[in-house]
Order: sequence, then structure tokens, then C-alpha cells
Amino acid sequence: MIRAAEIERDAAACAAIYAPYVVEGPTSFEETAPGAAEMAERMRRTTATHPWLVAEDGGQVVGYAYASPHRERAAYRWAVDVTVYVDPAHHRRGIGRQLYEHLCPLLRQQRFHVACAGITLPNDASVRLHESLGFKQIGVYRNIGFKAASWRDVGWWQLQLLPANNEPQEPLPPSPA
Repeated sequence: MIRAAEIERDAAACAAIYAPYVVEGPTSFEETAPGAAEMAERMRRTTATHPWLVAEDGGQVVGYAYASPHRERAAYRWAVDVTVYVDPAHHRRGIGRQLYEHLCPLLRQQRFHVACAGITLPNDASVRLHESLGFKQIGVYRNIGFKAASWRDVGWWQLQLLPANNEPQEPLPPSPA
């Protein structure tokens, strides 16, 4: 089941899912995994303007996805960054796909035009997921981050959510859950 995240209910589970991506490898460029309180604060900031979804299996949160502003400058307000994390015990079950298939329509409803995804390379599974959903690779930042004793590249993928036009409508706030 995919649903809107509930901060107090889901922050600890999201922090637990994210922690291995921080601690055990180069996927996240953070060096210290956030705890439940920090994750709750991140969720509060994010959900003020963008959706955050969780996937449940048997009442347990097994993955999450959210969108956030792509950059600060006003001209970027129609672009979002998207992120998905799935509990490693639940990989290869289509959960990341389901989360994105629910997230992207919400972003379209908010009038966002472009979704961007940064992927630490190599990460064949994430690349396959994004490309299967229509994301197109647009570039690579070479040797942009140093983690797990190596310089890491970050590839960028982009999905056109809405057609570009000369008079875009202002983005809307997220719909109430």
C-alpha cells in the first residue's frame, strides 16, 4: 500500500530504511545517518511544499519516496528532485516503481514540469528503475563526492512531467493527505 507519510508515525521507519544507504556504502553522500527526530524535521520541511510517500507491507513501512525543490532560484520553481529508498530486504519487488508511479501524478497535479534524479554511480538497479519510468540521462558530475574511500560520480536523470510552454502556471501546494 502506498500512502502519504505521517511524520510522527513514519519518521523512525524512514530513518531506519535510509541508514544503510548512508553507513554501508556510497549511495548517500551523508556521513552520519539521521535519527528519527532529524528525519521528522526533514519530513516537516519537505511536506510543507512537496509530497512524501511511504510504502507499507503488512503494516510495516518498507520504502519511501519524496520530492523537493531542485534549486533555490525562482526560475527553477517548476523543477523538483525526486528520491526513493527501499528497505534492502524488500528490493526487487517493484516497491520503488510503485512509489514513483504514485509520486509523479501528484507532482503533475502541483504543476511541476520536470523531475530530476541524482544517482551515485555505479548503481545499475537505480538507473534501470529510473529509465524504465521514462527518465532520460542528462549528464554526469565526475568525481563530485568522496565516499567509501573513492571519488564518486553522480549521474543525473530527468523526467518531463508536463509539457514546457511559454506561460507555465505557478506550482500549487501539495494536496491534503
